[in-house]
Amino acid sequence: MLDCLIIGGGPAGLTAAIYLARYRRTALLVDSGASRAALIPASHNYPGFKGIAGPDLLTRLREQALLYGTALESGHVTALGQGPADSFRIRWDGKDVCARTVLLATGLVDAHLPIDGLDAAVWSGAIRYCPICDGFEAIDRRIGVVGSLTEAGKKALFLRTYSRDVVMFETGEEPISELRQKLKEAGIEHAGKPVRAECSDDAVIVTLEGGRRVDLDVLYPAMGCNVRSELAVTLGADCTEEGTLKVDTDQQTTVPNLYAAGDVVSDLHQLAVATGHAAIAATSIHNRLSPNLR
Repeated sequence: MLDCLIIGGGPAGLTAAIYLARYRRTALLVDSGASRAALIPASHNYPGFKGIAGPDLLTRLREQALLYGTALESGHVTALGQGPADSFRIRWDGKDVCARTVLLATGLVDAHLPIDGLDAAVWSGAIRYCPICDGFEAIDRRIGVVGSLTEAGKKALFLRTYSRDVVMFETGEEPISELRQKLKEAGIEHAGKPVRAECSDDAVIVTLEGGRRVDLDVLYPAMGCNVRSELAVTLGADCTEEGTLKVDTDQQTTVPNLYAAGDVVSDLHQLAVATGHAAIAATSIHNRLSPNLR
């Protein structure tokens, strides 16, 4: 019987693993290897670093977790249910384990347009997902945002903080609204409906219906995302309309002893937020469990 089973090996999951190991708790982390943080070419707003790539941060966190004896396993959790004595039973890749508590750090998956050369463009910085993380690096560049009026419009307005040259590509047709008026007042160009995007090392070309091509330095998809909260939802955990899990001040979901941290909880998709959630959740888990006296 584990004290805690952590699902997800991104910054939230690994931070929780470090804390629980230092609390001398028996914890196991299972990771499918699909952390959103692994797609970050460089983060410049993570405290303590002038810039660090997502894979490098994950490597450092894994090394620190292993230093304190954390058990890490690769796998995809397919089932989370009730176990004996108010515990949870977790299954992945033919394995089965029980834990007194579970921490979900499963994150989310971004949606995007069909984009030629997407992976290379992400690493070069031509395609970016988080203007809070890297809008500063796009100062005075030609920026595009693609998505629905609601999602892309809000992101485009935010990016006017950094550049006068912001273009929005609306994927649907939404009625005239206060937001559309704000975009116009901010001088944001409404270019039309995109059909595809092509990327080089330092540029993006968006092709619109009708054949017009628009050259950009940076493109931000705002196409929505799939929050990986389904394991908790199957147990009856409450979530928002967007799919993020509702938690209390201890990061506990509406299911007792089931915790969540990071992007699966918050709309503010930040590394610092994820690690903060994890520290709170791990400490709450330790305090909730029976004392483990030396």
